[in-house]
Amino acid sequence: MTAETFEFQVEASRLLRMMVHSIYSNKDVFLRELVSNASDALDKLRIEALRDDSLGTDVSDLHIEIETDKDARTLTVRDNGIGMSREEVVGLIGTIAKSGTAEFVRKLEEAQKAGDAGNPASAEALIGQFGVGFYSAFMVADEVTLLTRRAGEESGTRWTSTGEGTYTIETVDDAPQGTSVILKLKPEDTDDRLFDYTAPWKIREIVKRYSDFITWPIRLVETGAGEAEKDAEGEGGGKSEPEVVNSRKALWARPRSEVSDEEYHELYRHISHDWTDPLETIRVQAEGTFEYQALLFLPARPPQGVLSQDRRGVQLYVKRVLIMEECEELVPTYLRFVKGVVDAQDLSLNISREILQQDRHIQLMRRRLAKKVLSTLKEMRTARPEKYADFWREFGAVVKEGLINDPDNRDAILAASSFASTHDAEKATTLQEYVERMKEGQEHIYYLTGPSRSAVESSPHMEAFRDKGLEVLVLTDPVDEVWVDAVPDFQGKKLLSIAKGEAELGTREEKERAEAERERQREEYAGLLEWMTGRLGDEVKEVRLSSRLTVSPACVVSDADDMTPGLRSMFRAMGQEVPESKRILEINPNHPLITGLRKAHAENASAPDLEGMPELVHGMALLAEGGMPGDPARFTRLMAERLERSL
Repeated sequence: MTAETFEFQVEASRLLRMMVHSIYSNKDVFLRELVSNASDALDKLRIEALRDDSLGTDVSDLHIEIETDKDARTLTVRDNGIGMSREEVVGLIGTIAKSGTAEFVRKLEEAQKAGDAGNPASAEALIGQFGVGFYSAFMVADEVTLLTRRAGEESGTRWTSTGEGTYTIETVDDAPQGTSVILKLKPEDTDDRLFDYTAPWKIREIVKRYSDFITWPIRLVETGAGEAEKDAEGEGGGKSEPEVVNSRKALWARPRSEVSDEEYHELYRHISHDWTDPLETIRVQAEGTFEYQALLFLPARPPQGVLSQDRRGVQLYVKRVLIMEECEELVPTYLRFVKGVVDAQDLSLNISREILQQDRHIQLMRRRLAKKVLSTLKEMRTARPEKYADFWREFGAVVKEGLINDPDNRDAILAASSFASTHDAEKATTLQEYVERMKEGQEHIYYLTGPSRSAVESSPHMEAFRDKGLEVLVLTDPVDEVWVDAVPDFQGKKLLSIAKGEAELGTREEKERAEAERERQREEYAGLLEWMTGRLGDEVKEVRLSSRLTVSPACVVSDADDMTPGLRSMFRAMGQEVPESKRILEINPNHPLITGLRKAHAENASAPDLEGMPELVHGMALLAEGGMPGDPARFTRLMAERLERSL
């Protein structure tokens, strides 16, 4: 079939130009990417062959082959894996939607402007993060040819490009199953860190560094002059015997003393496509009636989509055979950021997702792995507080979801969690530490939710607690609005919102004295409270005197069993209908504005100057907590009129 020529999409062309012009100082990563792609293709074929008996493919010798040819100046990376159809070649290589190219280019340009594009760690992170590894071949090649045939199909596809904005595609009848990537290499330029990638020692070095742990054998074959075999006349042209250049040792099956941190990190990079080092490595070894091994990693930064609950999972192996790339059933939703490998000895190779959800061994592993991660977090907080602080800043909001949906592990999650509080503006606290600091006679653990620390600390609800030196948890993650209702208490101490119900502070004697004074004030303010409640009847449940205010004239609180405004807004943002409920306006009987209002009302309740005052007090209370008056235009007009009269 005649070759057809196509143009790359605009963003893909921009990326290719960047690759061609050698934007990265560490060009060795191209081989890591091609080998990783080949390994993925072998994994997929193994899984597909297990699921589809009719595929008719031989999976007895799955491998990756790297062939160097000094004479032709070519490097070929081939595999006998799943292969690609013509449609997949066009979709995966020429289309931005599949490769994430547009976002990659944007990030890359940002790195260039920041002067960080030449940083090898930065380059590796970007290539791996956006899955555009195939394009990295153009860093070292003048021309790239891809020859592929999908397992089960009769014909293959040849794709060729020089990276100048176009590519050609043609159908090939005799293509072997799998994928070959043939690179016509650029001239060696050591000043630009462009090495001789036909040199066997260089290939061995790169494979050892990046791909030594890969399950499949990586065979190096030398063709042409140089180190390849020569005939009797001394001429090149032969092929060397294939040499396996990776150890293929399953790191999770080797003793910890035999594995370096760098080897663990390389495994993490391979399975996560995150080219930064993991924050923590967790080993699990279970022996007995049901044996399995696990190697789990806590990332240093959140994967894309982790906050939106896009599910991810760890790799599931059975006797070192990859069964599932992302087994969601092995980790609970709130640990979806965990990466790693679980290798079980006694599961079926043909296990399906439906069976996984019911399999008692899977459930057993899920519980054990969750407990191990949580115990590791608790240990990190004590032994490596700086590392824990980095982790909690990135993933704490996700872990706290478990307080809602994993009641069996609730105590372990609380033990691994930390929270901002008024005790220390810089250092977070545990609930255990909070309880140990509680004042004599304090019965509850106090908290306040809000959009930010500054908003919480400036809230009128904090005033009396601050004056009495009572510690308050500062909860600013959206999930905090939900889990506090799911956790009834900690060590018998009830978690109590300081923005709900009555604030009963102090010792028993102090409460008795305060109640006597409050009873006197209720009688004194009875007329004002009744009048304001009548005027605001459509807006509030009642107007009452406050015991939580020392500086502000008023605040708005919810009944103990009502939703907070933040939780109400969250449900509405998710499209859920939330029943309306009126809140309570509390006024400060010791504030000059309120005492003056009481006096003016007692003298003449129908005075024109009092018109609109209840609405102004209520509106100010709403604004103080970050809310908005029900009718902002009317509130503004009333405020302007009041200011005008004062002048």
